[in-house]
Amino acid sequence: MLFVFTDLDGTLLNQEDYDYQPALPVIAQLKAKDIPVIPVTSKTRAEVAELRQAIGLNDPFIVENGSGIFIPQQDSRFDIAEANWEGDYYLKTLGCSYIEARAGLKVIQSEVRINNLKGFGDLSEEEIQSLTGLSIKEVRQAKTREFTEPFVTPKAIPSEKIETAAAEYGFRVLIGDRFSHLIGAAAGKGKAVKWLLEHYQPTIEGAKITTVGLGNSPNDLEMLEAVDIPIVIASNKGVHPGLGDRGWKVPSSPGSRGWAEAVTEILH
Repeated sequence: MLFVFTDLDGTLLNQEDYDYQPALPVIAQLKAKDIPVIPVTSKTRAEVAELRQAIGLNDPFIVENGSGIFIPQQDSRFDIAEANWEGDYYLKTLGCSYIEARAGLKVIQSEVRINNLKGFGDLSEEEIQSLTGLSIKEVRQAKTREFTEPFVTPKAIPSEKIETAAAEYGFRVLIGDRFSHLIGAAAGKGKAVKWLLEHYQPTIEGAKITTVGLGNSPNDLEMLEAVDIPIVIASNKGVHPGLGDRGWKVPSSPGSRGWAEAVTEILH
């Protein structure tokens, strides 16, 4: 049994134009073989739900950097005893609530003595649009946070100082180039992947599961370390320095084309 865990931006979706067309024929092959394709992303439930519909995915998905795991109600392959009924899904929450994340960011801002630690909740739709290149509709979906608070990565404060302050108050910080993410201490992409695999109920007793993970940035590191076959997707500028020198496979093409190449090779 094969499981495919994938980041979205810069991986299944191109970094520059968010295109995923090159991956669609491969996704169709995976669906025909009943191989789950599970997004593992910093995006929100609203963002992923619309993308899943557009692409045609119907498997579980992991949002906001491993803070929430959503399992479709009709998917009987997973033990949902520890999950809660949430609309069309069963939800397993690993992280904190958005209210807690917002409050945590304010405490950390005071702790590190920085006045302009701006989260998504502090930015207007137009400001986020300018920073991300998303449409207003996409910005509104990105602002529907349930568990985490992205914030503009400050350049004048060492990342270690922010991470230490977050840990003191029961949070984690995932440092990014443009945005960083404040998440609950129990959350994480790798932890969410492991939880989902532990609660998978194979139809054949003793069936071996092989896991593939595809990502493009250090934000995906924990997920890539949690799978059997880690694959690093490059951008047009090359492999992210934070994922270099690990000996992991890197497809020759960037973005969704590289995604398609790597998964096709595994299928063959």
